[in-house]
Amino acid sequence: MKNRIIRAIAGTFILISLLLAIYVNQNWLWLTAFVGANLLQSSITKWCLMEDILTKFGVKD
Repeated sequence: MKNRIIRAIAGTFILISLLLAIYVNQNWLWLTAFVGANLLQSSITKWCLMEDILTKFGVKD
């Protein structure tokens, strides 16, 4: 369950930042880069901050 929520949150952040970059300011693309860097980092280190946050909120695997 956590993996699905993490993917949904990452996808939502990416889509929102792309829309903001198109309609507001291109600097919102930095948010897309940040999300991508976090996904890459979590695949290498096997540690994800969002997973820790969801655990504290009581979300089960």
